[in-house]
Amino acid sequence: QKQLVESGGGLVQPGGSLRLSCVASGFTLDYQAIGWFRQAPGKEREGVACISYSGNSANYEDSVKGRFTISRDNAKNTAYLQMDSLKPEDTAVYYCAAKYLSCPRLNTNVGTSWGQGTQVTVSS
Repeated sequence: QKQLVESGGGLVQPGGSLRLSCVASGFTLDYQAIGWFRQAPGKEREGVACISYSGNSANYEDSVKGRFTISRDNAKNTAYLQMDSLKPEDTAVYYCAAKYLSCPRLNTNVGTSWGQGTQVTVSS
C-alpha cells in the first residue's frame, strides 16, 4: 500500500525554523516528483514547492522563495521542506504529494499519492 507520512510540524515563533519530512512506504520515490502544499483555515490548498524526480530542479511559490528549501534523499525514500524565517501567514496544514515524473498538481489527483498532513503554527 502506497503511503506518504509527513512529520516535523509544530508551534514556532515568528522568525523561527522547522524542517518537515515526508517519508514514503510501499513504493519508491525514484522517478517521483515531490510537491509540498499547504492549506490555511478557511483558504484553499496551495502549492508551496516542488522538486523534480532527479532532484536537479525545484520551484517555489513566490511568498516562500528565499525562505523555504525543498530537498530529497532517495536513499532514505524521504523528501524535506526546510522552512526558515517563518511568518504567521505560513500557518497551515502542510501536505506532501508524489507523482511519477512530473510535479503534483491541485487540479488532478490522477497518479498522485498524498500524505495526511502536518500542522505548522507560527505564533508568538
